[in-house]
Amino acid sequence: MSLPNPSKGWRSSSSRLLALYSSLFVIWSGILMGVMYYEVSAYLDNLAKHSLLQRQHLFSHFQGQQLVDALAVSMTFDIRGIDAYGLFDEQHRYLSGALNHVPEGLPLDGKIHMLSDCADSDDPSLPADSCDAVATQTLDGRWLILVRDNGSLFAVTRIILHALFWGVTLTILPGIAGWHLLRRRPLKRIRGIQASAEAIVAGDLTRRLPLSNRRDELDMLAAIVNAMLERIERLMNEVKGVCDNIAHDLRTPLTRLRAQLYRIQQQADEGSPLAVQLDSVLGEADTLMARFRGLLRISELEDRQRRSGFVQLDPVPMLQELHDFYLPLAEEGELKFQLQIPLSLPPLNGDRALLFEAVANLLSNSIKFTPPGGEVILRGVNEGGHTRIEVLDSGPGIPLAEREAVFQRFYRAEGGNQQSGFGLGLSIVAAIVSLHGFTLEVGSSERGGARLVLDCRQSLIPQT
Repeated sequence: MSLPNPSKGWRSSSSRLLALYSSLFVIWSGILMGVMYYEVSAYLDNLAKHSLLQRQHLFSHFQGQQLVDALAVSMTFDIRGIDAYGLFDEQHRYLSGALNHVPEGLPLDGKIHMLSDCADSDDPSLPADSCDAVATQTLDGRWLILVRDNGSLFAVTRIILHALFWGVTLTILPGIAGWHLLRRRPLKRIRGIQASAEAIVAGDLTRRLPLSNRRDELDMLAAIVNAMLERIERLMNEVKGVCDNIAHDLRTPLTRLRAQLYRIQQQADEGSPLAVQLDSVLGEADTLMARFRGLLRISELEDRQRRSGFVQLDPVPMLQELHDFYLPLAEEGELKFQLQIPLSLPPLNGDRALLFEAVANLLSNSIKFTPPGGEVILRGVNEGGHTRIEVLDSGPGIPLAEREAVFQRFYRAEGGNQQSGFGLGLSIVAAIVSLHGFTLEVGSSERGGARLVLDCRQSLIPQT
């Protein structure tokens, strides 16, 4: 069983919190920017209209040449390209100023109006887009048009936008850098916890989750899990010890009992009812002893210290030996037994005798349950630089609902026949596979029977 990898990228909680914070910050900045833009624009617009009204009120007191002179003097103090005027007679003919014509659509009512097409002038610096304009009649009957460009407002708002943009940018960038630095340490600790958890899942109950000196929430959780693991390990050892002691202590009296029954059988007359009953009792005693041997065998395989004797081995000769060993048994059952392996396979790290026993158990089951005329295949595959061993048959297969349970001790399928055994063979295989850190998968073969795959990658083997 493999554990999920730690969250990466934007799937981690720290990344999501940062995304939420950044989104809220950007939304709030946008709202703030909109409010500031609205307030500043409204203020500057009112200020511009008020200035324009003051100019209108000032020039309304002049007439004749005094008005022309006052307009000329004011233009020396006005900002070029922002303010402009035009003086026209009673028939709206041009007299002086930068404006050549009265702007179209401007009511001659002495009130300020916003125009989308502002000025018709030979001066390229004068506003050509939107502007505020007012038309007023002087004391001598002439018409004075005053305009002010609205673009000056946008210049100020652009400064505000730039300031807010750099403010948001200089906030988000350090936030992203801080997120990257802050998330590395928790992820490193989580990967350490994952490595220990994978070793525990693989069967090494002596491992514990690592703790740091921070004593933070993660350490509190790890300490709780470690306390739970200590309790589980103690209970498991107690149960295992009781089972092992029972199997070990009963093996000797059972052996003595069988020996006495055998002596009594030898003294009984051949073919008598007593001899027949003794044969049945001896068979039951052999069954009990075989089960106890199987239990002790599984207990021996669960001892992780056996890994110290692991060596590099070539699986090809082992598979050829298994084929040669079981070929006569398959022929006796009228089965076709094939060996499908390449010239070479990646080496395995393990105990050759145990691996031989594991594959032998798989082959024995396939040959046992495949009906005459069927087929059994032993296959070795090089998959991505590691060895995969497959056993396929054309037998009844293993139902989907039972594929996990078949590795439990003493489990036998409901539809099993008299050859279904004690229910310990696949348990021994599971113990050997767990000891090596391999994985064993049960599926359906292309021939309709069972397909058992021994994946020899040692990704889950705990460090001892």
